[in-house]
Amino acid sequence: MKRFQGEPYYKHGEVPAVGILVSNLGSPDAPTGPALKRYLREFLGDPRVIEVSRLIWKPFLEGVILRKRPPKIARKFAAIWTNEGAPLTVITRKQASGLQATLKDRVGPPLHVEVGMRYGNPGIKEGLANLRSLGCRKILIFPLLPQYASSSVGAAFDGVTQELRTWRWVPELRFITHYHDDPRYIEALAATARELWDREGKPEKLLFSFHGIPRSTFLAGDPYHCECHKTGRLVADALKLRPDEWQLCFQSQLGPEEWLEPYTDKTVARLAKEGLKRLDVMCPGFSADCLETLEEIAVENREIFEENGGKTFRYIPSLNDRDVHLKALADIAWDHLKGWVIPASEWDPEKVEAEIEASLKRAEALRKTGTNTKVQKAEKNVKYTG
Repeated sequence: MKRFQGEPYYKHGEVPAVGILVSNLGSPDAPTGPALKRYLREFLGDPRVIEVSRLIWKPFLEGVILRKRPPKIARKFAAIWTNEGAPLTVITRKQASGLQATLKDRVGPPLHVEVGMRYGNPGIKEGLANLRSLGCRKILIFPLLPQYASSSVGAAFDGVTQELRTWRWVPELRFITHYHDDPRYIEALAATARELWDREGKPEKLLFSFHGIPRSTFLAGDPYHCECHKTGRLVADALKLRPDEWQLCFQSQLGPEEWLEPYTDKTVARLAKEGLKRLDVMCPGFSADCLETLEEIAVENREIFEENGGKTFRYIPSLNDRDVHLKALADIAWDHLKGWVIPASEWDPEKVEAEIEASLKRAEALRKTGTNTKVQKAEKNVKYTG
């Protein structure tokens, strides 16, 4: 059994392609208890996500969490599930195809975009394998997670490197760790709010809700808290909001440990009790709508707001596959692809074809001398078709 994976023979005359692996955290395969149990075992079993001794955490995970939580969470997923599948997975696929379409006219050589979720399917292993099968020798890893956190972007890095450790021919690799303050991303967020306000009017306050992390990881050096605050400040500036017109908070706490504060649910309740009637909530840490936005914010926190006296609660959807978002992602990716790709305006297919023919002739010469007798016969037919 071979220890490392790879193609059995080198293909002379192949035009090396460039790949982009679009990644996010992932979703269960179905809104059912068993599917949630599989997903949560993988997700919560990752030391990047739960930084507790495995001797303590694993028995608690298996004996308590995986017995009690899956059915409850499955019901919530069922409420947002679509005919195509989990919203996060469906939207991420659309983002990947939209990103490729947006970059297609800019790039000369072959460029392929695949999806690789950190947990669940389609996974990082599958996405990378697809890029390898398409001849990608240079791969840009693009987690659609604007603010860096060890438990999200760091976990994606682990997933990629764990898989590449099994490859014989390791590709050139670049990794986008964050884009929390990129002007194009900031403007895309601001444009989404402006469209709603131009159509339906401004709220009394805009609340930025980010996924929380344990306070202990922030104190250990995780930059997530600071990057969230910078994102919120920049969007508020772009919208020309006064300090009293916006606030930032954190959602989705898990367990008894102290997490980043203020908490979203408590903030929403307090604002309503203080007499606030019109509240908009935006989640800039989520590039695609998912359980945490569609159910936790748009449903649960709406109920909290209304139960405490609030009147109008609006969740501003994530950027998803909106054109302004795809354009921003393409621009960010293009910056990281520089030096790897040739702009379409400079691409010369005839020159590439000539180089392919020369490479094939050299391989044929080696074959005739017996130096390379095991080269695949199909190698003769490799042609550039881009």
